[in-house]
Amino acid sequence: MTDMDTALKECMTIEGAIGVALVDYTSGMSLGVVGGGKDLDLTVAAAGNTDVVRAKLRTLEMLGLKEAIEDILITLDNQYHLIRLLTGRAGKGLFLYIALNRQRANLAMARHQLRKIESEMEL
Repeated sequence: MTDMDTALKECMTIEGAIGVALVDYTSGMSLGVVGGGKDLDLTVAAAGNTDVVRAKLRTLEMLGLKEAIEDILITLDNQYHLIRLLTGRAGKGLFLYIALNRQRANLAMARHQLRKIESEMEL
């Protein structure tokens, strides 16, 4: 099992990673961040993506869908923003958010690696 800090650092080994955050979507607060910088304020991005997660969860509920969100992808001109809701009991209410350089990232591989990191996380 991997602790939060190690898991976030491991996320940064994903090809094209710009920054990653572990976020509590009930409060919008980042529990941990790695990377980012002046071009990507991960704290602001985490709070904004909390609204995305909440909106999608409300929509699923209104539609009566008994589906779980695996991940949410936001595609920008030069970046991919990938949101992965944690599924373990300890991860309830949390998501991993990673920003990737679109020219360097392999989206399918990034999703696969993020899934693996999430499965090994211990909170």
